[in-house]
Amino acid sequence: MSLEDKITNLFKRIPKVEQGQRVVLGIDGLSRSGKTSIVRNIEQHIQEKNILACVLHMDDYIVDRDKRYNTGYEEWHEYYNLQWDVEWLKEKLFKKLKDANELQLLTYDNSSDSQKLHTVKIPDTCLIIIEGVFLQRKEWRNYFDFMIYLNCSREERFNRESVDTQNKIEKFQKRYWKAEDYYMETVSPIELADLVINN
Repeated sequence: MSLEDKITNLFKRIPKVEQGQRVVLGIDGLSRSGKTSIVRNIEQHIQEKNILACVLHMDDYIVDRDKRYNTGYEEWHEYYNLQWDVEWLKEKLFKKLKDANELQLLTYDNSSDSQKLHTVKIPDTCLIIIEGVFLQRKEWRNYFDFMIYLNCSREERFNRESVDTQNKIEKFQKRYWKAEDYYMETVSPIELADLVINN
């Protein structure tokens, strides 16, 4: 089945966006599983149906580097637990999704390695699409109306990295893969998701 067919089928399953309503759609998946591509396809699909979208990428809301590196914790713990301020995002982003007209979010700027306050406006009637890794952690899971999990093997995902990045395999082994294993074992995102797409 092509990606376009998958998107068409997906829209038969997710809650319809009625006038004056917001539907929160989660796109969960591990690194390089194809989340950004799927979001682009969904955006295209809903534009054709004249539905407004508000897209949030969780990577935009990571914390400053010194709060997630060399903290004294194991590297996988830093990635899973310290990469985002989980509680702050729960209060300032997730809890406000259905009611607030705008969100004041700390957005990470890579060039200055700092967070800057950024305003996100949310239309009264829209599909809110949130994509990122570890989206179904217990602190955030209940704020989604529908959750998609993109399932993709580690080997396939690693092959999508640049050659330069692949040469840093030790970082994957110590930081990313251990955190991914922890997520898969403790949260069971495949079982929790409303829809699993093998990508």
